[in-house]
Amino acid sequence: MRKTFLLSVILIATYLSSNAQVYTGAVGLGLDLGDGFTFVGPSGKYFLAENHAAQFDLGFEDGGTALTFLYSYHQEFDGADGLQWLAGIGPTIVLIKDADTQFALRPHAGLDFKIPDIPLAFSASWRPAILLSEVGEGNRIEAGSFALGFRYAFD
Repeated sequence: MRKTFLLSVILIATYLSSNAQVYTGAVGLGLDLGDGFTFVGPSGKYFLAENHAAQFDLGFEDGGTALTFLYSYHQEFDGADGLQWLAGIGPTIVLIKDADTQFALRPHAGLDFKIPDIPLAFSASWRPAILLSEVGEGNRIEAGSFALGFRYAFD
């Protein structure tokens, strides 16, 4: 029983650590879409290791600026070159003209696709916001938030 468990753990760890890195990094345009807001601006992603990426988005909207820093775990789909699922978390700071600064925690899950043999990468993710700063009657969750990324990928 103990050997079976150990073998299972080793096989799962080997599978999860398989190379999901399709590209080294990418820069381009990011959109952060939600209920009543659309932040648009530069976006960058860099793979720290095979399955682990850091992402930075700087978004602008009328009267506001959002800075988002994300960690993502990536895993490639078998038989689908360049297509990966991703999941992670990170903070967002929203600077609003004539209002209080907002802080949020942003878990996210989505897809990342790097076109084979062409240096373009696209991503789409669900990115809810867990507001940490007081807004109105206290903390709240903004579940209807999504993000799109259009980036030039490099090796």
